[in-house]
Amino acid sequence: MKQRFVTIWFRFLKTDWHQRRKPELKDIPFALSKKEHGRELLSSVNSHALHLGITPSMAVADARVRYPALQVLKDEEGHENTILTGLATWFNRYSPWVALDLPDGLIVNATGCAHLWGGEQGYLTDIIERLAAFGYAAHIAIADTIGAAWAFSRFGGTFTIIKPGDQLTALRSLPVASLRLQIETTERLHKLGLHTVNDIITMPRSVLQRRFGEHILNRINQAVTGALEPFEPVHPPVQYQHRLPCLEPILTRMGIEIALNQLLEKLCHQLKSEGKGLRTCTFHCFRVDGKVEMVTIGTNRPTAHQSHLFRLFEVKLDGIEPALGIELFLLEASQVDDLLAQQERLWEVQGGLTSTPLVELLDRLSTRFGAHRLKRYLPDAHHWPERSIKYATTLEEQPSVPWTSHLRPVRLLSVPASIEVTAPIPDYPPMNFRYQGKLHIIKKADGPKRIEQEWWLQKGEHRDYYAVEDEVGGRYCIFRLGHYDAQKFGGWFLHGFFA
Repeated sequence: MKQRFVTIWFRFLKTDWHQRRKPELKDIPFALSKKEHGRELLSSVNSHALHLGITPSMAVADARVRYPALQVLKDEEGHENTILTGLATWFNRYSPWVALDLPDGLIVNATGCAHLWGGEQGYLTDIIERLAAFGYAAHIAIADTIGAAWAFSRFGGTFTIIKPGDQLTALRSLPVASLRLQIETTERLHKLGLHTVNDIITMPRSVLQRRFGEHILNRINQAVTGALEPFEPVHPPVQYQHRLPCLEPILTRMGIEIALNQLLEKLCHQLKSEGKGLRTCTFHCFRVDGKVEMVTIGTNRPTAHQSHLFRLFEVKLDGIEPALGIELFLLEASQVDDLLAQQERLWEVQGGLTSTPLVELLDRLSTRFGAHRLKRYLPDAHHWPERSIKYATTLEEQPSVPWTSHLRPVRLLSVPASIEVTAPIPDYPPMNFRYQGKLHIIKKADGPKRIEQEWWLQKGEHRDYYAVEDEVGGRYCIFRLGHYDAQKFGGWFLHGFFA
Protein backbone atom coordinates (compact mmCIF):
# COMPACT_ATOMS: atom_id res chain seq x y z
CA MET A 1 0.00 0.00 0.00
CA LYS A 2 1.34 3.40 -0.99
CA GLN A 3 1.95 5.68 1.94
CA ARG A 4 -0.06 8.88 2.29
CA PHE A 5 0.81 11.74 4.63
CA VAL A 6 -1.31 14.62 5.89
CA THR A 7 0.16 17.84 7.25
CA ILE A 8 -1.88 20.40 9.16
CA TRP A 9 -0.67 23.96 9.56
CA PHE A 10 -2.34 25.97 12.32
CA ARG A 11 -2.06 29.56 11.10
CA PHE A 12 -2.85 31.13 14.47
CA LEU A 13 -2.02 28.26 16.82
CA LYS A 14 -1.47 30.10 20.10
CA THR A 15 -4.06 32.83 19.61
CA ASP A 16 -6.71 30.30 18.54
CA TRP A 17 -5.92 28.30 21.67
CA HIS A 18 -6.39 31.39 23.85
CA GLN A 19 -9.67 32.16 22.11
CA ARG A 20 -10.93 28.69 22.99
CA ARG A 21 -10.17 29.32 26.65
CA LYS A 22 -11.45 32.92 26.63
CA PRO A 23 -14.39 33.32 24.23
CA GLU A 24 -14.40 37.08 24.88
CA LEU A 25 -11.19 37.30 22.79
CA LYS A 26 -12.80 35.66 19.75
CA ASP A 27 -14.06 38.78 17.96
CA ILE A 28 -11.43 41.34 18.94
CA PRO A 29 -7.85 41.96 17.73
CA PHE A 30 -5.34 40.59 20.23
CA ALA A 31 -1.75 39.35 20.25
CA LEU A 32 0.84 37.58 22.39
CA SER A 33 4.11 39.24 23.31
CA LYS A 34 7.53 38.30 24.64
CA LYS A 35 10.73 40.17 25.41
CA GLU A 36 13.68 39.91 23.04
CA HIS A 37 16.89 41.89 23.49
CA GLY A 38 15.20 44.14 26.03
CA ARG A 39 12.26 44.97 23.73
CA GLU A 40 8.69 43.75 23.97
CA LEU A 41 7.75 42.26 20.60
CA LEU A 42 4.65 40.49 19.31
CA SER A 43 5.23 36.75 18.97
CA SER A 44 1.87 35.88 17.40
CA VAL A 45 -1.36 37.65 16.45
CA ASN A 46 -4.90 36.53 15.70
CA SER A 47 -6.65 36.95 12.36
CA HIS A 48 -8.40 40.19 13.36
CA ALA A 49 -5.09 41.82 14.28
CA LEU A 50 -3.49 40.57 11.07
CA HIS A 51 -6.21 42.25 8.99
CA LEU A 52 -5.31 45.54 10.67
CA GLY A 53 -1.70 45.22 9.49
CA ILE A 54 -0.38 44.05 12.87
CA THR A 55 2.17 41.29 12.34
CA PRO A 56 4.44 39.11 14.47
CA SER A 57 7.84 40.64 15.38
CA MET A 58 6.27 44.11 15.50
CA ALA A 59 7.01 46.11 18.65
CA VAL A 60 4.08 46.28 21.04
CA ALA A 61 4.30 50.08 21.14
CA ASP A 62 4.13 50.30 17.33
CA ALA A 63 1.18 47.89 17.23
CA ARG A 64 -0.75 50.00 19.72
CA VAL A 65 -0.08 53.12 17.68
CA ARG A 66 -1.74 51.35 14.76
CA TYR A 67 -4.59 50.04 16.91
CA PRO A 68 -4.78 51.48 20.46
CA ALA A 69 -7.41 48.97 21.64
CA LEU A 70 -5.18 45.96 20.86
CA GLN A 71 -5.27 43.39 23.66
CA VAL A 72 -1.79 41.99 24.44
CA LEU A 73 -1.20 38.86 26.53
CA LYS A 74 2.08 37.44 27.75
CA ASP A 75 3.40 34.56 25.68
CA GLU A 76 4.57 31.38 27.38
CA GLU A 77 7.88 30.00 26.21
CA GLY A 78 7.55 26.56 24.62
CA HIS A 79 3.76 26.54 25.06
CA GLU A 80 3.22 25.50 21.45
CA ASN A 81 4.62 22.06 22.31
CA THR A 82 1.92 21.56 24.93
CA ILE A 83 -0.85 22.73 22.60
CA LEU A 84 0.29 20.53 19.71
CA THR A 85 0.69 17.49 21.98
CA GLY A 86 -2.93 17.88 23.09
CA LEU A 87 -4.06 18.20 19.47
CA ALA A 88 -1.98 15.14 18.53
CA THR A 89 -3.80 13.12 21.19
CA TRP A 90 -7.12 14.26 19.76
CA PHE A 91 -5.93 13.29 16.25
CA ASN A 92 -5.62 9.67 17.36
CA ARG A 93 -9.18 9.22 16.10
CA TYR A 94 -7.92 9.79 12.54
CA SER A 95 -4.66 7.83 12.69
CA PRO A 96 -2.50 6.18 15.35
CA TRP A 97 0.59 7.80 13.80
CA VAL A 98 0.71 11.54 14.60
CA ALA A 99 3.93 13.55 14.97
CA LEU A 100 4.62 17.14 15.99
CA ASP A 101 5.82 19.61 13.37
CA LEU A 102 6.99 22.45 15.58
CA PRO A 103 6.25 25.24 16.00
CA ASP A 104 2.78 25.21 14.43
CA GLY A 105 1.88 21.95 12.71
CA LEU A 106 1.17 18.24 12.83
CA ILE A 107 2.17 15.41 10.50
CA VAL A 108 -0.18 12.42 10.18
CA ASN A 109 0.57 9.11 8.51
CA ALA A 110 -2.86 8.52 6.98
CA THR A 111 -1.98 5.30 5.15
CA GLY A 112 -5.03 3.02 5.13
CA CYS A 113 -7.19 5.44 7.14
CA ALA A 114 -9.06 7.60 4.62
CA HIS A 115 -11.42 4.86 3.40
CA LEU A 116 -13.15 4.92 6.80
CA TRP A 117 -14.41 8.40 5.86
CA GLY A 118 -15.34 7.47 2.30
CA GLY A 119 -12.04 8.58 0.78
CA GLU A 120 -9.47 11.35 1.15
CA GLN A 121 -11.96 14.12 0.35
CA GLY A 122 -14.24 13.10 3.21
CA TYR A 123 -11.25 12.41 5.47
CA LEU A 124 -9.76 15.90 5.12
CA THR A 125 -13.16 17.58 5.16
CA ASP A 126 -14.04 15.99 8.49
CA ILE A 127 -10.70 17.09 9.99
CA ILE A 128 -11.03 20.69 8.80
CA GLU A 129 -14.66 21.00 9.92
CA ARG A 130 -13.88 19.60 13.38
CA LEU A 131 -10.92 21.94 13.84
CA ALA A 132 -13.01 24.92 12.70
CA ALA A 133 -15.71 23.97 15.21
CA PHE A 134 -13.04 23.99 17.92
CA GLY A 135 -11.92 27.46 16.81
CA TYR A 136 -8.69 26.57 14.96
CA ALA A 137 -7.85 28.09 11.57
CA ALA A 138 -5.91 25.39 9.74
CA HIS A 139 -4.57 24.56 6.29
CA ILE A 140 -4.38 20.90 5.32
CA ALA A 141 -2.82 18.86 2.53
CA ILE A 142 -2.32 15.18 1.70
CA ALA A 143 0.37 13.68 -0.54
CA ASP A 144 2.68 10.69 -0.97
CA THR A 145 5.51 12.44 0.88
CA ILE A 146 5.79 14.54 4.04
CA GLY A 147 7.69 17.20 2.09
CA ALA A 148 5.00 17.64 -0.56
CA ALA A 149 2.17 17.70 1.98
CA TRP A 150 4.08 20.23 4.09
CA ALA A 151 4.68 22.47 1.05
CA PHE A 152 1.01 22.64 0.08
CA SER A 153 -0.27 23.13 3.63
CA ARG A 154 1.92 26.25 3.89
CA PHE A 155 2.04 27.55 0.33
CA GLY A 156 -1.01 26.02 -1.34
CA GLY A 157 -4.68 26.54 -0.54
CA THR A 158 -6.46 25.73 2.69
CA PHE A 159 -7.37 22.28 1.38
CA THR A 160 -5.17 20.33 -1.06
CA ILE A 161 -5.16 16.73 -2.27
CA ILE A 162 -2.11 15.71 -4.34
CA LYS A 163 -2.87 12.63 -6.39
CA PRO A 164 -0.58 9.64 -5.82
CA GLY A 165 2.65 9.98 -7.79
CA ASP A 166 1.83 13.58 -8.87
CA GLN A 167 3.90 15.50 -6.32
CA LEU A 168 6.68 16.55 -8.74
CA THR A 169 4.25 18.18 -11.17
CA ALA A 170 2.29 19.81 -8.36
CA LEU A 171 5.38 21.27 -6.66
CA ARG A 172 6.75 23.08 -9.70
CA SER A 173 4.67 26.23 -9.25
CA LEU A 174 5.41 26.67 -5.52
CA PRO A 175 8.13 28.99 -4.15
CA VAL A 176 11.49 27.49 -3.23
CA ALA A 177 10.76 28.10 0.47
CA SER A 178 8.13 25.33 0.23
CA LEU A 179 10.98 22.78 0.15
CA ARG A 180 11.80 23.56 3.83
CA LEU A 181 15.19 25.01 2.92
CA GLN A 182 17.42 26.92 5.28
CA ILE A 183 16.78 30.68 5.30
CA GLU A 184 20.27 31.41 4.00
CA THR A 185 19.78 29.02 1.08
CA THR A 186 16.41 30.56 0.19
CA GLU A 187 17.88 34.06 0.20
CA ARG A 188 20.77 33.00 -2.06
CA LEU A 189 18.34 31.40 -4.53
CA HIS A 190 16.27 34.58 -4.64
CA LYS A 191 19.38 36.69 -5.32
CA LEU A 192 20.13 34.42 -8.29
CA GLY A 193 16.61 34.86 -9.64
CA LEU A 194 15.50 31.33 -8.69
CA HIS A 195 12.10 31.79 -7.08
CA THR A 196 10.07 28.65 -7.80
CA VAL A 197 10.67 24.94 -7.42
CA ASN A 198 10.52 24.63 -11.21
CA ASP A 199 13.51 26.97 -11.48
CA ILE A 200 15.76 24.60 -9.54
CA ILE A 201 14.23 21.19 -10.20
CA THR A 202 15.50 21.24 -13.79
CA MET A 203 19.06 22.17 -12.83
CA PRO A 204 21.73 19.44 -12.77
CA ARG A 205 22.07 17.90 -9.30
CA SER A 206 25.83 18.36 -9.35
CA VAL A 207 25.41 22.12 -9.83
CA LEU A 208 22.93 22.39 -6.97
CA GLN A 209 25.17 20.39 -4.67
CA ARG A 210 28.27 22.41 -5.53
CA ARG A 211 26.55 25.78 -5.06
CA PHE A 212 24.15 25.07 -2.19
CA GLY A 213 25.35 21.87 -0.52
CA GLU A 214 23.80 18.47 0.14
CA HIS A 215 20.91 19.95 2.14
CA ILE A 216 18.99 21.20 -0.90
CA LEU A 217 19.23 17.79 -2.61
CA ASN A 218 17.94 16.04 0.52
CA ARG A 219 14.94 18.37 0.68
CA ILE A 220 14.10 17.83 -2.97
CA ASN A 221 14.32 14.06 -2.55
CA GLN A 222 12.15 14.16 0.57
CA ALA A 223 9.46 16.17 -1.22
CA VAL A 224 9.53 14.32 -4.55
CA THR A 225 10.58 10.72 -3.89
CA GLY A 226 9.78 10.33 -0.19
CA ALA A 227 13.39 9.95 0.93
CA LEU A 228 13.75 8.86 4.55
CA GLU A 229 13.22 11.55 7.19
CA PRO A 230 12.50 11.41 10.94
CA PHE A 231 8.93 10.67 11.98
CA GLU A 232 8.40 10.29 15.72
CA PRO A 233 4.76 9.76 16.78
CA VAL A 234 3.67 11.53 19.93
CA HIS A 235 1.95 8.35 21.09
CA PRO A 236 3.56 5.39 19.29
CA PRO A 237 0.95 2.65 18.79
CA VAL A 238 1.53 -0.31 21.06
CA GLN A 239 1.49 -3.80 19.64
CA TYR A 240 -1.62 -4.83 21.54
CA GLN A 241 -4.13 -2.13 20.66
CA HIS A 242 -7.65 -2.22 19.25
CA ARG A 243 -9.93 0.61 18.09
CA LEU A 244 -13.70 0.85 17.79
CA PRO A 245 -15.13 3.90 15.93
CA CYS A 246 -18.82 4.69 16.45
CA LEU A 247 -21.35 5.56 13.76
CA GLU A 248 -23.21 7.70 16.32
CA PRO A 249 -21.81 9.23 19.54
CA ILE A 250 -22.25 6.96 22.57
CA LEU A 251 -23.97 8.63 25.53
CA THR A 252 -24.94 5.78 27.87
CA ARG A 253 -23.07 3.50 30.23
CA MET A 254 -24.58 0.46 28.52
CA GLY A 255 -23.08 1.60 25.22
CA ILE A 256 -19.68 2.05 26.88
CA GLU A 257 -19.89 -1.44 28.39
CA ILE A 258 -20.77 -3.00 25.02
CA ALA A 259 -17.82 -1.24 23.37
CA LEU A 260 -15.48 -2.31 26.16
CA ASN A 261 -16.58 -5.94 25.90
CA GLN A 262 -16.06 -5.97 22.14
CA LEU A 263 -12.56 -4.55 22.48
CA LEU A 264 -11.67 -6.92 25.33
CA GLU A 265 -12.81 -9.88 23.24
CA LYS A 266 -10.47 -8.88 20.39
CA LEU A 267 -7.57 -8.08 22.71
CA CYS A 268 -7.86 -11.29 24.76
CA HIS A 269 -8.12 -13.38 21.60
CA GLN A 270 -4.91 -11.78 20.29
CA LEU A 271 -3.12 -12.27 23.61
CA LYS A 272 -4.13 -15.93 23.93
CA SER A 273 -3.08 -16.69 20.37
CA GLU A 274 0.40 -15.39 21.17
CA GLY A 275 0.66 -16.93 24.64
CA LYS A 276 0.60 -13.52 26.33
CA GLY A 277 -1.25 -11.92 29.21
CA LEU A 278 -1.63 -8.26 30.08
CA ARG A 279 -0.42 -6.57 33.26
CA THR A 280 -1.50 -2.99 32.51
CA CYS A 281 -4.37 -1.93 30.25
CA THR A 282 -5.90 1.47 29.39
CA PHE A 283 -9.36 2.19 27.98
CA HIS A 284 -9.51 5.48 26.02
CA CYS A 285 -12.81 7.20 25.20
CA PHE A 286 -12.52 10.02 22.63
CA ARG A 287 -15.35 12.51 23.11
CA VAL A 288 -16.98 14.66 20.46
CA ASP A 289 -15.77 17.84 22.19
CA GLY A 290 -12.13 16.76 21.79
CA LYS A 291 -11.48 15.55 25.34
CA VAL A 292 -10.27 12.04 26.11
CA GLU A 293 -11.55 10.04 29.08
CA MET A 294 -9.17 7.30 30.27
CA VAL A 295 -9.42 4.37 32.67
CA THR A 296 -6.39 2.23 33.56
CA ILE A 297 -6.27 -1.10 35.36
CA GLY A 298 -3.42 -3.35 36.49
CA THR A 299 -3.18 -7.03 37.35
CA ASN A 300 -0.90 -8.92 39.73
CA ARG A 301 -0.21 -11.64 37.17
CA PRO A 302 -0.46 -11.76 33.36
CA THR A 303 -4.01 -12.60 32.32
CA ALA A 304 -6.17 -12.81 29.21
CA HIS A 305 -9.39 -13.62 31.08
CA GLN A 306 -12.01 -11.37 29.47
CA SER A 307 -14.69 -11.48 32.17
CA HIS A 308 -12.14 -10.82 34.92
CA LEU A 309 -10.70 -7.83 33.05
CA PHE A 310 -14.19 -6.46 32.41
CA ARG A 311 -14.96 -6.62 36.16
CA LEU A 312 -11.80 -4.62 36.87
CA PHE A 313 -12.84 -1.93 34.38
CA GLU A 314 -16.48 -2.01 35.51
CA VAL A 315 -15.60 -0.54 38.90
CA LYS A 316 -14.19 2.57 37.23
CA LEU A 317 -16.69 3.13 34.41
CA ASP A 318 -18.74 5.56 36.53
CA GLY A 319 -15.79 7.96 36.29
CA ILE A 320 -16.21 8.25 32.50
CA GLU A 321 -18.22 11.35 31.55
CA PRO A 322 -19.52 11.00 27.95
CA ALA A 323 -20.70 14.65 27.77
CA LEU A 324 -21.92 15.19 24.18
CA GLY A 325 -20.96 11.65 23.25
CA ILE A 326 -18.02 9.33 22.64
CA GLU A 327 -17.09 8.74 18.99
CA LEU A 328 -14.06 6.45 19.32
CA PHE A 329 -13.00 3.79 21.82
CA LEU A 330 -9.43 2.52 22.06
CA LEU A 331 -8.10 -0.29 24.25
CA GLU A 332 -4.38 -0.87 24.62
CA ALA A 333 -2.30 -3.21 26.73
CA SER A 334 0.83 -1.22 27.54
CA GLN A 335 2.48 -3.95 29.65
CA VAL A 336 2.34 -7.57 28.50
CA ASP A 337 4.11 -10.69 29.85
CA ASP A 338 4.22 -14.36 28.96
CA LEU A 339 1.09 -16.23 30.02
CA LEU A 340 1.99 -19.45 31.85
CA ALA A 341 -0.20 -22.41 30.92
CA GLN A 342 -1.88 -23.94 33.98
CA GLN A 343 -3.37 -27.42 34.10
CA GLU A 344 -6.10 -27.82 36.68
CA ARG A 345 -7.45 -31.23 37.61
CA LEU A 346 -10.68 -32.00 39.37
CA TRP A 347 -8.89 -33.89 42.17
CA GLU A 348 -6.28 -31.18 42.73
CA VAL A 349 -7.00 -27.91 44.46
CA GLN A 350 -4.64 -25.15 43.52
CA GLY A 351 -3.82 -22.94 46.48
CA GLY A 352 -1.46 -20.30 47.71
CA LEU A 353 -0.28 -17.39 45.61
CA THR A 354 -0.62 -19.47 42.43
CA SER A 355 -4.39 -19.73 42.86
CA THR A 356 -6.15 -18.01 39.97
CA PRO A 357 -9.25 -17.05 42.04
CA LEU A 358 -6.97 -15.50 44.68
CA VAL A 359 -5.05 -13.48 42.08
CA GLU A 360 -8.28 -12.26 40.51
CA LEU A 361 -9.60 -11.27 43.94
CA LEU A 362 -6.44 -9.27 44.60
CA ASP A 363 -6.84 -7.56 41.22
CA ARG A 364 -10.42 -6.53 42.07
CA LEU A 365 -9.43 -5.26 45.51
CA SER A 366 -6.52 -3.22 44.18
CA THR A 367 -8.72 -1.78 41.41
CA ARG A 368 -11.43 -0.76 43.87
CA PHE A 369 -9.30 0.49 46.76
CA GLY A 370 -5.96 1.25 45.08
CA ALA A 371 -2.90 -0.91 44.53
CA HIS A 372 -1.10 0.85 47.41
CA ARG A 373 -3.60 -0.67 49.88
CA LEU A 374 -2.41 -4.23 49.24
CA LYS A 375 1.09 -5.19 50.28
CA ARG A 376 3.07 -8.40 50.28
CA TYR A 377 6.25 -8.67 52.36
CA LEU A 378 9.39 -10.74 51.97
CA PRO A 379 12.27 -11.26 54.40
CA ASP A 380 15.35 -9.12 53.92
CA ALA A 381 18.93 -9.76 54.97
CA HIS A 382 18.96 -7.54 58.09
CA HIS A 383 18.79 -8.27 61.81
CA TRP A 384 17.02 -5.09 62.88
CA PRO A 385 13.25 -5.80 62.80
CA GLU A 386 12.31 -2.65 60.87
CA ARG A 387 14.85 -3.52 58.17
CA SER A 388 14.24 -7.26 58.09
CA ILE A 389 11.28 -7.07 55.67
CA LYS A 390 10.76 -5.51 52.26
CA TYR A 391 7.90 -4.98 49.83
CA ALA A 392 7.42 -7.61 47.11
CA THR A 393 6.99 -6.09 43.65
CA THR A 394 5.07 -9.07 42.21
CA LEU A 395 3.34 -12.23 43.41
CA GLU A 396 6.01 -14.31 41.68
CA GLU A 397 8.95 -12.71 43.52
CA GLN A 398 10.68 -15.23 45.79
CA PRO A 399 12.50 -14.47 49.08
CA SER A 400 16.27 -14.19 48.86
CA VAL A 401 16.70 -15.30 52.51
CA PRO A 402 14.54 -17.65 54.64
CA TRP A 403 11.93 -16.38 57.06
CA THR A 404 12.90 -16.47 60.76
CA SER A 405 10.32 -16.32 63.53
CA HIS A 406 12.38 -14.63 66.25
CA LEU A 407 11.71 -10.93 66.79
CA ARG A 408 9.21 -10.62 63.97
CA PRO A 409 6.06 -9.25 65.64
CA VAL A 410 2.74 -9.54 63.86
CA ARG A 411 2.44 -5.77 64.10
CA LEU A 412 5.64 -3.74 63.97
CA LEU A 413 5.60 -0.06 64.90
CA SER A 414 7.18 2.15 62.25
CA VAL A 415 8.78 4.19 65.07
CA PRO A 416 9.51 2.46 68.41
CA ALA A 417 7.44 3.96 71.24
CA SER A 418 9.15 5.10 74.43
CA ILE A 419 7.96 3.26 77.57
CA GLU A 420 8.62 3.39 81.34
CA VAL A 421 10.11 0.14 82.66
CA THR A 422 10.89 -1.31 86.07
CA ALA A 423 13.69 -3.88 85.72
CA PRO A 424 16.50 -5.42 87.78
CA ILE A 425 19.99 -4.73 86.49
CA PRO A 426 22.08 -5.41 84.58
CA ASP A 427 20.45 -7.91 82.18
CA TYR A 428 17.38 -9.29 83.93
CA PRO A 429 14.02 -9.10 82.09
CA PRO A 430 11.79 -6.16 83.07
CA MET A 431 9.18 -6.63 85.78
CA ASN A 432 6.59 -4.25 84.31
CA PHE A 433 6.25 -1.41 81.81
CA ARG A 434 3.87 1.49 81.24
CA TYR A 435 2.62 2.17 77.69
CA GLN A 436 0.15 4.96 76.83
CA GLY A 437 -0.64 5.39 80.52
CA LYS A 438 -1.46 1.72 81.16
CA LEU A 439 0.65 -0.47 83.44
CA HIS A 440 1.48 -3.99 82.17
CA ILE A 441 2.70 -6.58 84.72
CA ILE A 442 5.09 -8.97 83.03
CA LYS A 443 4.46 -12.66 83.80
CA LYS A 444 6.74 -14.29 81.22
CA ALA A 445 9.81 -13.03 79.37
CA ASP A 446 12.38 -14.32 76.89
CA GLY A 447 15.68 -12.53 76.34
CA PRO A 448 17.77 -10.59 76.07
CA LYS A 449 18.80 -10.95 72.42
CA ARG A 450 21.41 -8.36 71.57
CA ILE A 451 21.46 -6.80 68.08
CA GLU A 452 24.35 -4.52 67.28
CA GLN A 453 24.13 -1.55 64.95
CA GLU A 454 24.72 -2.28 61.27
CA TRP A 455 27.83 -0.15 61.06
CA TRP A 456 27.70 0.08 57.27
CA LEU A 457 24.32 1.82 57.55
CA GLN A 458 24.54 3.94 60.69
CA LYS A 459 26.25 4.35 64.05
CA GLY A 460 24.71 4.14 67.49
CA GLU A 461 24.02 1.96 70.54
CA HIS A 462 23.05 -1.70 70.41
CA ARG A 463 19.62 -3.03 71.30
CA ASP A 464 18.74 -5.76 73.84
CA TYR A 465 15.38 -7.27 72.77
CA TYR A 466 12.86 -9.11 75.02
CA ALA A 467 9.68 -10.95 74.10
CA VAL A 468 7.34 -10.48 77.09
CA GLU A 469 3.82 -11.50 78.09
CA ASP A 470 1.67 -9.50 80.50
CA GLU A 471 -0.94 -10.60 83.03
CA VAL A 472 -3.80 -10.72 80.47
CA GLY A 473 -1.86 -12.68 77.83
CA GLY A 474 -0.76 -9.78 75.65
CA ARG A 475 2.64 -10.42 74.07
CA TYR A 476 4.99 -7.56 73.25
CA CYS A 477 8.39 -6.92 71.70
CA ILE A 478 10.42 -4.43 73.77
CA PHE A 479 14.08 -3.46 73.84
CA ARG A 480 16.63 -1.55 75.89
CA LEU A 481 18.86 0.83 73.94
CA GLY A 482 22.47 0.63 75.08
CA HIS A 483 23.92 -0.31 78.48
CA TYR A 484 22.69 0.84 81.87
CA ASP A 485 24.76 3.98 82.16
CA ALA A 486 23.70 7.26 83.65
CA GLN A 487 25.33 9.19 80.79
CA LYS A 488 24.70 6.94 77.76
CA PHE A 489 21.60 4.91 78.60
CA GLY A 490 19.09 5.37 75.77
CA GLY A 491 15.94 4.10 77.50
CA TRP A 492 13.32 1.40 76.89
CA PHE A 493 11.06 1.11 73.82
CA LEU A 494 8.07 -0.91 72.65
CA HIS A 495 8.67 -2.05 69.06
CA GLY A 496 5.75 -4.36 68.24
CA PHE A 497 2.94 -6.74 69.21
CA PHE A 498 3.17 -10.51 68.87
CA ALA A 499 -0.53 -11.05 69.53
